[in-house]
Parts: sequence; structure tokens; C-alpha cells
Amino acid sequence: MSGKETWEKVIEGDIIAAARLMRDLDDEFPEAQETLKKLYRHTGKSYILGITGAPGAGKSTLVDVITEKLRGREKTVGIVAIDPTSPFSGGAILGDRIRMQKHALDDGVFIKSLATRGHLGGLSRSTIDIVNVMDAMGKDVVIIETVGVGQDETEIVKVAHTNLVVVVPGLGDDIQAIKAGILEIADIFVINKSDREGADKTRRELEHMLEMKKYGEGEWKPRIVNTVALTGEGIDELLDAIEEHRKHIEEKGLLKFHDLRKARVELYEILKNRLFEKALSDLSKNGLLEKLVEEISEREIDPYSVVEKVINHRFDYYLSREGDESDESAQEGGKGI
Repeated sequence: MSGKETWEKVIEGDIIAAARLMRDLDDEFPEAQETLKKLYRHTGKSYILGITGAPGAGKSTLVDVITEKLRGREKTVGIVAIDPTSPFSGGAILGDRIRMQKHALDDGVFIKSLATRGHLGGLSRSTIDIVNVMDAMGKDVVIIETVGVGQDETEIVKVAHTNLVVVVPGLGDDIQAIKAGILEIADIFVINKSDREGADKTRRELEHMLEMKKYGEGEWKPRIVNTVALTGEGIDELLDAIEEHRKHIEEKGLLKFHDLRKARVELYEILKNRLFEKALSDLSKNGLLEKLVEEISEREIDPYSVVEKVINHRFDYYLSREGDESDESAQEGGKGI
């Protein structure tokens, strides 16, 4: 593959090229973003599966056994595991080598751990970029496992085709999720560790919640699947439910809707990040940023007005005012002499 550009190597399944590109994308290298531009037209073929839920629900073990079953069905799999950020290195606390050891030597599986780096919503800043690389590599299924913050992991619904919400009997996950609205995003509820006491109660509560919601004719009603990820119990039934949902969104013509939603998230995220970076860069020129911060702290100006001026590109008057002040100081100095 020598002599080929990185994007060509990725399309041909070069694992080393893909791994380097993902690393550089997470570090926001401009060259990596240029490569992704060329890769983008080769995306849109992978089926994206989101797995979210509170810490301790067994999401990683679930991803492991789902991957094993998918490989048994001759599907290639990409895994994006979102981990907490190390306060020391800024990287993922849990690494690729710790996770899913049995798949480490399987060429049909690519695992990438990402640190949240302070990004809320259960995903990482570069999640969609990494998903796109795996998509371009030709992975049949890309699994996104969220960080497990529990109550604000609703961002994943905008990216995945099918979303699993994992709860565990006895941990109060269902109550937390109801409060946060996380259950609203589920296409499939997974009661993991269902060999524990209270599994039946958790299922009844979920069924009661679903009964309270009105579903239109032909609208998808979330399924509930009991699993024990450690033993593999219920995993075949879970994959059947995922396939049922996939067929549903295909038959209802909803794949285009999902693509539009993901595209909107991509555009908004890039715009938000780039505009923020440019605004900071522009304000930092001539020391204006620190000057504004000082004026806000002294209540000489409010932050809302500052942001309005940033958006409307109306900071020239600040620079001109500095020039006027310099002239006035010079004149005052002249009078003293």
C-alpha cells in the first residue's frame, strides 16, 4: 500500500493507517481533518448501535458478547468506547488493551477508546469523526458505548440507528433514568444482570411506563430484553430485537431521517467548535480578550453584550477606542510639559 494516501489506505482496511488517523483526529490535527474530508463520501454504510446506561450496568461486558455474536454471524465490528478522562494525562482512564481482550487479535474487530475530555452528553468530542473512519473502513456495525454518566447521556440518540438503554435490577437505574428522561431515547431496554433479585420488578416498571405512552399506528414500541452478559444469556434475543428495529426503520423509510439527524449533529458540532476557536483567536489579538474579561469582572460591561458584539463582528470600536485613549494620554502629557 506504499505510495497511497492515508484515506486510500483506510478504505482498503489498513488498520495502522486507520489507528493513526483516529489518534490525530482526537488530537484535532488539521492534516487529519483534511484526510477525513476525502473519506467522507465513503461513509454512510455502517449500522450504528448505541449503548448507554448508568455506571455498573455492565455495558462493556454487553458490548463484548454482542461483538462475539456478530462475529459469529460474519459481521465486521467497530467499537467506540467512551471513557472518563484521566485528570493527569487527559486520556481515557480505561484503555483499548484493558477492554475485550478476546477480540484484540481479530482483524474483523476494531476497538477505539476515547476520553470525554470534559464533553457532556455521554459522548466524546471526536466520536462522530471516529465513527466515520470505521464506517469508511467498511465495518458492518459500529457500536458506541457511552461513558456511563447516567443522567445526561441523551446525545447518542442523534448519532445511532438503534439505541439500547441498559438498566440493572437493584441499582435504581430505572428511577434515575425516568427523572433524567433517558428512557425516552431507548429503542430497546436491556435488563442486564437479570439473574439478580428484582429483575421481574424492573421489567414490570418498564412495561408500565411503556403502557402509559401513546404509540401511533406503525410506530416503534421499545422492546424489553432480559440478559446476563457474563453468561451470554439473552444475547441472541437481544440481537433479534436489534435486527427487528433495523428492519422497522428500513421499511418505514427512516434511514434517511437518521442520516439527516446525524448530518445535522456533525455540522452543528463543527460549526460550534470552529466558531468558538475563531472567536477566541480574534479576541486574543492585541490583548482584547483579557481586557474584556477584566471589564466584565469589574461590571463595566456585561458578557451578553460582549457575545453579541463577537457575533456581529463589532469589536473594531474597542481597538479604535484604545487608539483614542493613547492619543489623549499623549496630549495630557504634552500639557504637563
